[in-house]
Amino acid sequence: MGKLVCPRCGYENKENALYCNLCGHIFRYEGKRRKLQRLQTRRSFYDEIERNKRKSYFLMMLFGFLVVVLGYLIGQVWGLGYYGVVIAGVIALIMLLVSYYRGDEVVLALSRAKRVYYEDDPRLFNVVEEMKIAAGLPTLPKIYIIEDTAPNAFATGRDPWHASIAVTRGLLNKLNREELQGVIAHEISHIRNYDIRFAMIAGILLGVVAMISDAFLRSMFYGRRKRKVSVKGQGGVVILVIAILAAILAPIFAKLLQMAISRKREFLADASAVELTRNPRGLANALRKIASDPEPLEVANRATQHLYIVNPVKKIGMKAKSLFSTHPPTEARIRILESMVV
Repeated sequence: MGKLVCPRCGYENKENALYCNLCGHIFRYEGKRRKLQRLQTRRSFYDEIERNKRKSYFLMMLFGFLVVVLGYLIGQVWGLGYYGVVIAGVIALIMLLVSYYRGDEVVLALSRAKRVYYEDDPRLFNVVEEMKIAAGLPTLPKIYIIEDTAPNAFATGRDPWHASIAVTRGLLNKLNREELQGVIAHEISHIRNYDIRFAMIAGILLGVVAMISDAFLRSMFYGRRKRKVSVKGQGGVVILVIAILAAILAPIFAKLLQMAISRKREFLADASAVELTRNPRGLANALRKIASDPEPLEVANRATQHLYIVNPVKKIGMKAKSLFSTHPPTEARIRILESMVV
């Protein structure tokens, strides 16, 4: 079956795709297919949620598979056998536990976010409370403000009981109540859908893959392991070459997977926000304002850029279509929001 290349972003979709799976570009067909396209491009937010959940879980399984394969290959080269998989799993588990309990504190500190209370901004607290009730969260997330004039926001934490929402001062000043409600609903959806934990696990696995690959390559070319490779013969040389290639390519592949997961979770949070507000226009207008705002978010960096509702590091519309982009194109998100049936 041939691939259908998107004329906008170059992504290869399935032959009969109705729209680009990466940027949301709608393909044009003639005759009966045009009628089918009109019927199917107006999807409900329930369709969006289920669709993104399936693809995100699939990508996470690929991530775990990548860690196992890398651990196995290195274990074969070092003469550890299946213990290589065990070691990779133990490293991943230790990093997971540390990040699970302290990761959100680090992110908030890096973002210079300061915790606020009801008397500091009653409008913000009222909106968060409304969305918390609509989403059925057990507790109100802790609320933080970043003193920066650029509009943006993110959610972090490990579950609905231990979650935080951070918004910039610029977001509060530049968005009206309807738009602020859409942004908060988006972040609350990240919490309710466990995206915050999902993103954290993906980031940890990426770190594990990069760390194992780096340690293996250094040992091959600079360390004592260079003289202690256990594989022998022609078959051993093949395994050694495959292991080196895997160590070089695995971090790149893991990064691509992490970015793909991040993009899917943004679409899912957009659809979930509409479910909470019953108003896709508020979030669509907010995204339009945030994306077109010229002020840079000074506290953002490449370690935290994937958390924000709109990527604060890359200029939207320039490189947002890249496979390494943390977010889908804002235009595609707005178009999908405006096509939703409520």
